[in-house]
Amino acid sequence: MKEMAAGGTEVVERDIALTVNGSERRVPAGWTLADLLASLDLDARTIVVEHNGTILRDRSSFASHGLSEDDSLEIVHFVGGG
Repeated sequence: MKEMAAGGTEVVERDIALTVNGSERRVPAGWTLADLLASLDLDARTIVVEHNGTILRDRSSFASHGLSEDDSLEIVHFVGGG
């Protein structure tokens, strides 16, 4: 995506490609895991995230956990019942 800044300078906002639960998803460069979860309307308290093969146990780090091109995420959402 390209935009023009004041003075005619071109500003390029870049998207990156991620794999989320087996499907490609494009998000803005610079997004964190918390940004992605918010865009998916997911509550960090009710999910487990595996990022590039590693389970992320510290939910408080999601806001600072950056995402990069070609990252792979598996997100499992808990559903109550009985």
